[in-house]
Amino acid sequence: MYILDRLNSLIWGSGLAVLILFTGLLYTVKLGFIQTKLPKFLIKRDKSQNKGISQLRTVCMSLGTAMGTGNITGVAAALSIGGAGAVFWMWVSAFLGMAVVYGENSLSVTYSDKERRGPMAYLEKGLGCRKLAVFFAVMCILAAFGMGGMVQISAFSDSLRNCVHIHPWGIAAASFILIFAVISGGARRIGSAAQILLPAVTLLFVCTCFTVILTHIHAVPKAFSAIFMDAFGARQAVGGISGTAVSVGLRRGIFSNEAGLGSSPVLHSAAESDSPRTQGMWSMFEVFFDTMFCCTLTAVTLLCSDCGLSVGNAFSSVFGSCSGYVLALEMAVFAFCTLIGWYFCGETAFLYLSENGKKLRFAALFAAVASLGAVLPVHAVWTLSDIFNGLMAFPNLLALILLVNKVGKE
Repeated sequence: MYILDRLNSLIWGSGLAVLILFTGLLYTVKLGFIQTKLPKFLIKRDKSQNKGISQLRTVCMSLGTAMGTGNITGVAAALSIGGAGAVFWMWVSAFLGMAVVYGENSLSVTYSDKERRGPMAYLEKGLGCRKLAVFFAVMCILAAFGMGGMVQISAFSDSLRNCVHIHPWGIAAASFILIFAVISGGARRIGSAAQILLPAVTLLFVCTCFTVILTHIHAVPKAFSAIFMDAFGARQAVGGISGTAVSVGLRRGIFSNEAGLGSSPVLHSAAESDSPRTQGMWSMFEVFFDTMFCCTLTAVTLLCSDCGLSVGNAFSSVFGSCSGYVLALEMAVFAFCTLIGWYFCGETAFLYLSENGKKLRFAALFAAVASLGAVLPVHAVWTLSDIFNGLMAFPNLLALILLVNKVGKE
């Protein structure tokens, strides 16, 4: 484990975070602060369409991969390590990340075809380097099994066992059946499941957080004051806390919205619209909603309530003794939406490497490996998943930087 931890620290050190932020700044300037055009786009949307799954299903599927258990437990961890100031730097990473995902998805639509999608398309056809595309595909498959599969089931399993006594192998068996039943139906069934589940559980989560915040409305100004003071305050800088807030906030923001990792353009490659602008704009909305809205809502809920930075304790002020069950439900649906979205990324990469690949066999293998998250120690899985995610980002960011002039303002 020591070697894995060292490798993970090396990959996810300041270098990768700075590279992602530099790419975001490059695209922000190149595209004339494209983030500010998002409100106008949402009011008057493009109607260019092609064969594929509906735009709503694509957005829900893509949001599902980002809005996983990290929007709940990850924000709490960021606050406990980096303080309230970490939230501000999550906003910074999200703002720049919006420009990154616009570039990713615009390039994906430009270069994707039936055999090559997402980063694999613009790495092979745009850069002319199939080896990098193959490397990305392998890392994507491994990340799908780890971060997208076992980690999500492990988080849900821990949350469920806090409420009721269920044998881990029972959770694993039930998870396998449910996962395989959905992912074996392909992109349309995955998109339909995400379209049904994600809005419902997000609405429940948002309503619960707002109820907690309204209960402690007097503490809201203090919470936002702490976010800005801890991000820039001289006391925190002298004590070293501000540096931690910057590091934790930027990294947590990247983990949350996945800008620059390459998963978003894979998911959007299945959409019905063939407009680079449409896919780029919708992907920006996903980053905004995931980090700027949902993660901020979680953070303010934790900072307002006297809950010891525990989401379960915060929810107890609304649901009382039933808060554990509500949190388990939230974790279950968020984890499942993340899982099925990441499966689609893994399947797309698998089909790129194996043109005649057996999708049903891959689905069965994914369901089996993911369900093991309920019974296996998760620390090593988390570490390996972080490594694979980071290794996905390097070739993707290289392509984004070198192909920046191929992305038009439209």
